[in-house]
Amino acid sequence: MAAEKGRWLLIPLGATVLLCLGTVYSWSIFRKPLEKLLNINATESLLPFTVLLVFYAILMPITGFYIHRFGSRVVTAVGGVIMGFGYILSSLDGNLQTLTFTYGVIAGVGVGIAYGVPLVVVAKWFPDKKGIAVGLTVIGFGLSPLITAPLAKFFLDNYGVRQTFVILGIGFTAIILAIATLLKTPPQDWKPSGWNPGVSVQGDKSTTSKGRILQTPVFYGLWLCYSIGTFSGLAAIGISSPLAQEIIKLDEATAATTVSLFAVFNALGRLFFGWLTDRFSPKLAAIVSFTLVLIASVMMLKAGEGDVATYLVGFSLFYFAFGGWLAIAPTTTLVLFSPADYAQNYGLVFTAYGAGALGGTLLAGRVRDIFGSYTAFFYPTTALAILGIVLAVFMLKRSFSSSRVSEVN
Repeated sequence: MAAEKGRWLLIPLGATVLLCLGTVYSWSIFRKPLEKLLNINATESLLPFTVLLVFYAILMPITGFYIHRFGSRVVTAVGGVIMGFGYILSSLDGNLQTLTFTYGVIAGVGVGIAYGVPLVVVAKWFPDKKGIAVGLTVIGFGLSPLITAPLAKFFLDNYGVRQTFVILGIGFTAIILAIATLLKTPPQDWKPSGWNPGVSVQGDKSTTSKGRILQTPVFYGLWLCYSIGTFSGLAAIGISSPLAQEIIKLDEATAATTVSLFAVFNALGRLFFGWLTDRFSPKLAAIVSFTLVLIASVMMLKAGEGDVATYLVGFSLFYFAFGGWLAIAPTTTLVLFSPADYAQNYGLVFTAYGAGALGGTLLAGRVRDIFGSYTAFFYPTTALAILGIVLAVFMLKRSFSSSRVSEVN
């Protein structure tokens, strides 16, 4: 197939890889069964999830420096095997510490290794449609719970927690290995026919080069905003199912179904904010995202037993805004910094994801254990949403226009 047409197949293939990796977003389905099985509390049941997110965030930037050396196919395959191995080992009859190591560390390393590859491959094949192409690819990670949450719930009900880890580990490894053989970056000088980029989208010598990204204020503005966005979003993902059962009083099956519903908004957020960032500016996209988090936080502070509509709308906004950051951050990195160094640059930006994951999930668990309810957690998310709006206004000033070259220097 001609490259002009064949490149479009890489988007669903990359999205499928990310869908497998994104099973981590279904973790809330595992929490209640694990709390019963291991006799652990809310903070402890979030620990494997938190550790996985941290190792995922650490390995992602490191891997960015090796994709070109070893090739996208090899890196994807290695990441998929390690992730699957971590899932399988999580089935062992152990304690919380064992699960934290097998799921959090080993599976987290695998996710971190493989995650960035589809984004790099698609970004290089679509220099003319960065925002929409990356947004469509990364949608797989956010949309994952729509498929994996009910799938995991089915296996949990019929086979138990440990066997579910084995089934998912083997299945996802096989899928990722099959797709890895097809992921390939274009030749170095390839570009779409008829595409003649100007200075504003080319990423030429005037743009920020490798190593200089840390010298630009916009990097720190993006990093802080990204960490705030993931703080609220990943905590919401981790507590959605148990919160629905404890505060709204939904039954376990219905709570699991809502996780699948929220996955749709996570995915839609990536598409919408990818377009918004590409079409207007990262500042506007960030302000809109934090405004939605602010609205959702205020809604959840008032939620109580039977407030199903409030819960559904509030958490849909949390997932939508969080999904947006998985498009805002990579798209902003692609356009504002050197596209040639995208893997390394986005790796540095992505460390904000790990910081947000660590802070948000640990605080959510501690709030539940100290106050006996997750409601108090929405006070800090309210404050951080306001802080995020302020940071976006004053630190994400650069726009996608021909004037950006002068703004860099």
